[in-house]
Amino acid sequence: MSALTTAGKPIGSGLAKASPRDLFITALAPMVWGSTYLVTTEFLPADRPLLAATVRALPAGIVLMLVTRTWPRGSWWFKASALGALNIGLFFFLLFFTAYQLPGGLAALVMSIQPLFVLFLGVLLLGEKIRLMHLVACAVGAAGVGLLVLRSEASLTFVGVLAGMAGALSMAAGIVLTKRWGRPDGVGLLGFTGLQLAMGGVMLLPVTLVVEGLPGSVTVPNLAGFAYLSVIGALAAYAVWFRGIQRLPTMVVSFLGFLSPLVATVLGFVFLGEALSGWQLVGAVLVLGAVGLVQRAGGSLSAPGQKKSSLAAGSPGSSI
Repeated sequence: MSALTTAGKPIGSGLAKASPRDLFITALAPMVWGSTYLVTTEFLPADRPLLAATVRALPAGIVLMLVTRTWPRGSWWFKASALGALNIGLFFFLLFFTAYQLPGGLAALVMSIQPLFVLFLGVLLLGEKIRLMHLVACAVGAAGVGLLVLRSEASLTFVGVLAGMAGALSMAAGIVLTKRWGRPDGVGLLGFTGLQLAMGGVMLLPVTLVVEGLPGSVTVPNLAGFAYLSVIGALAAYAVWFRGIQRLPTMVVSFLGFLSPLVATVLGFVFLGEALSGWQLVGAVLVLGAVGLVQRAGGSLSAPGQKKSSLAAGSPGSSI
C-alpha cells in the first residue's frame, strides 16, 4: 500500500516556459470545468450546488484512493487535509456561496483576481519574481472575463465580494502549496488526486447535509449529470490539473483558469441559445491574450536551487 510518509519536495527549478503539449493537456481541465454550468442547469436537481460539489468530489476521491491504495501518514495528514480544503472543499463552498450572493457572472469576475494572489504567494512561498508582464496579463485577463460575464443589471454585495475573493485566495493558495510540497516519493498522480478529492469531499458532506439535505428523488438525467461531474469534471480533470501544476510555471497554470468562463460562454451560446455579443467576443480575445502574455513571460517553477522531485523527473506513476 502506498503511504504518504516522506516529505514532499517542491517540483522544478529555474526559469521555464510551458511546453505546448503540457499547456494543452492542462488547459483541458478548466475547459471541462467550464461545462459545469451547462451540466448543472440541464441535468442536475435544481438549487443544490453543494450536493453537486460533494458528489463531484467524494466518490471519485474514494475510488481513486482504493484503486491506488494510497493513504496519508505522518505530516501528510495535515498537508493532504490542507490541500483538499484549499483546492476542493473550501474552494467549492466559497465558489457556490459567491454564486448565490452575486448575480450574473460577477462571481467569475470577482474570482478572476486569483492570478494576482498566485503572483504574490509565489513570491512568499516559492521565491518567484514579480514581472511587469504578469501584472499586465492579470489586468488583461480580468478585463476579458468582465466582458464575457458582466451584465448591466448586476449589483455587488459586500459579503459576495468578500466570499469571491476568499475563494480566489483559496484556489491560489492550493496551487502554490501543491507546487511547494509536490508529491512524496512513491505516490502516483492518481493517488494524490484521489486523496485531495476525498479530503475535500469529506469536508463538504456535512455542510451539504445540513444546508441542502438530500433530494427526494433522482432521475436518470440527474444520475448522468452526477456521473459526468464526478468522472470527467473531478477524477479526470483534477488529475490533469495537478499534473499541470507539477510540470508548468505557477503563473501559467493560474491563468489557464480564465478558460472556464470562456468555455461556459461558448457552450451557453451553442447549446442554450444565449446571445453572444461583440463585446463578449472582445473579452474572449482578451482572455486568450492574457494566457499568451503570461506564457510569453515564462516564470520560475519554484525557488532557485530547489531540486526536482523524482516523480517530476519521470519515475513510475508520474505521468498519465
